[in-house]
Amino acid sequence: MSGDAQSEAGPNAGPAHVAPLPSRLFAEFLGALVLVAAVVGSGIMAQTLSPDDTGLQLLENAIATGGVLVVLIAVLGPVSGAHFNPVVTLVDAWFGGIRAREAAPYIAAQVLGACLGAVLANLMFGLAAVSISTHERTGANLWLSEGVATFGLLLLILGLVRGGRSEFIAPSVAAYIVGAYWFTASTSFANPAVTIGRTLSDTFAGIAPSSVPGFVAAQLVGAAVAVLAILLLWPQRSARQAVAIDVVAETR
Repeated sequence: MSGDAQSEAGPNAGPAHVAPLPSRLFAEFLGALVLVAAVVGSGIMAQTLSPDDTGLQLLENAIATGGVLVVLIAVLGPVSGAHFNPVVTLVDAWFGGIRAREAAPYIAAQVLGACLGAVLANLMFGLAAVSISTHERTGANLWLSEGVATFGLLLLILGLVRGGRSEFIAPSVAAYIVGAYWFTASTSFANPAVTIGRTLSDTFAGIAPSSVPGFVAAQLVGAAVAVLAILLLWPQRSARQAVAIDVVAETR
């Protein structure tokens, strides 16, 4: 939606101020970088602290990821919408919450940030800057898990936006991801940028490059199904201003 159209829609139709695109792209880059640094870094720390207990490693990894997500979404949500995730950007663009022409640069910033986040985590723990993961994650059960995890994440995010309760996105996303670490066989990547970034660390959180296409395809399918469910559950968007995800007022 154009700035003029947004003004004519009324004060509650969307954010009162849209940050310049460079600021929003930097926010998406920074958010994805810190998110992946947290995922990979906490995985390395978990392996160090609990070398013989995989369950405890996963718990430590999940809690650290959830904590960082709350902060990132709360801080950067008013700037860029705090997507940090290409499927969130694509779905939000389809609903009109971000201009379609801005989706590609958003995604590029997210992928670049995710890759550098893995490099940063490796360096913080004294490892080689890049170590390509050998952790194969493949199979129908893992692909189904990724579809389910992505579906749930988008249903949560867009449901809160369209239901007028976007102030709950930060804690809700964090809680969902912590839970999805445990109820999905794939440990809930649910994010193509994060999936790509995690190929650069051959540690607890890594994923082999050969496993990426199956994960990303499943995430896209989960996103498409989520769009249908969102339209059925929330056919009309709330007039309340969103504090995250939407950059301009949705048009669908």
